[in-house]
Amino acid sequence: MLTPELIKGCVKKDRKSQKELYKLYYGYSMRICLRYAKCKDEAVEMVNDGFMKVFTHIDRYEKDRSFNAWISTIMINTSIDYYRKRIKRIQMEELNANHELEDSGNILSHLNYNDLINMVQRLSYAYRTVFNLFVIDGYSHEEIAETLAISVGTSKSNLFKARENLKKMLMEEPSPSQQKVNY
Repeated sequence: MLTPELIKGCVKKDRKSQKELYKLYYGYSMRICLRYAKCKDEAVEMVNDGFMKVFTHIDRYEKDRSFNAWISTIMINTSIDYYRKRIKRIQMEELNANHELEDSGNILSHLNYNDLINMVQRLSYAYRTVFNLFVIDGYSHEEIAETLAISVGTSKSNLFKARENLKKMLMEEPSPSQQKVNY
């Protein structure tokens, strides 16, 4: 359980306290980073990078703020930083900035969480990051554009293409939870 003493120990760079905090919040952090990662190994790398930031900056944690919200922000920002590093090495897909987003029913609503995560992980870095920031984390296109150093149009286009790719995945292969088992 998170206690003020545990946080004080982490501020003092006590390894035992850091290990305990890591164990307490590893699963929570992993769920956040998995949304942005292409695979579990990438997510583990993001989580570990995120915890380095947590331990380095824990003295900045404000006790009147929710610790979950604070660590969530760090993990999201770490995932975005990871994206930025990768995108420099990967040629960004050229996107038409003037796509209109379609208002359709929520095609993803019938999926379970793990099915959705598996499909999102198959998207490109650009599509996956914008999809997560907009759909799951509630960022606006303006915030996404500023955060990722892209245009608002590119953010909208990436979201549109991410949704289109997810729809294709749904049409091509039903999720494991949707498949019938014959005995």
